[in-house]
Amino acid sequence: MTWMIIRLFLSLALIGGVLWFAARLAKKKGLGQGNGVIQVVARQRLGRASTVNVVRVADVVLVIGATEEQVTLLAEVDGEAVDAALAERSPARPRPAGEASDGTPAVPAARPAPDGVLAGSVLDRNSWGTLVDELRERTVRRS
Repeated sequence: MTWMIIRLFLSLALIGGVLWFAARLAKKKGLGQGNGVIQVVARQRLGRASTVNVVRVADVVLVIGATEEQVTLLAEVDGEAVDAALAERSPARPRPAGEASDGTPAVPAARPAPDGVLAGSVLDRNSWGTLVDELRERTVRRS
């Protein structure tokens, strides 16, 4: 019985070591990080299975509509206009008191566009944070 427990821990340690080594190797080689040419600037869900994405490919900014069946190019946008809009939407986090300094109701700041391997997936921390912010905004009682 004791030998089985020792074997179990040794096996788990071996598997953990292999996973750790593989993760370091992937990070060193840049696997899963993309090559930096394509960047998702913004993503907005329109329905259960449809989204509008703003994607920067090198110097070109594209607005793309995506459903389960197809991906459609909607427009090509000026990159400087997109950068200005993003800079305008991402000020410092609002005060938690529920009001801004000028007395107007506080609006949660836009979260930065996620990047990395988990961007846009269920495991992405920013996606869950955005969901919580949206739910919090919908449940706040205003007088």
